Amino acid sequence: MNKLLSTIAILIALATTAHAAHPGGTIYAGVNGLVCDFCARALEKTFGREEAVESINVDLDEKTITIHLNEGQTLDNKTVLQLITDAGYDVRDISYGE
Repeated sequence: MNKLLSTIAILIALATTAHAAHPGGTIYAGVNGLVCDFCARALEKTFGREEAVESINVDLDEKTITIHLNEGQTLDNKTVLQLITDAGYDVRDISYGE
């Protein structure tokens, strides 16, 4: 139940900030459940299928992923959240950089 409420809260927060990354920018996501190399490979494979993604870095110690986008490409919060949750992980937060 707690996980459901947490997911709903994140969805509401992300929906109210319909932010898209700057073209060619970087997306940072805090992800719960990252514990091993298999976790990192699963997310790399998931995001590697996206045309907008140039590369992804998974930091197991910090439980974060850094997604580098191709020039002129974007991913919105909804897509990032969906890709991570479909891979079996919970999103803590999403932020954007240059």
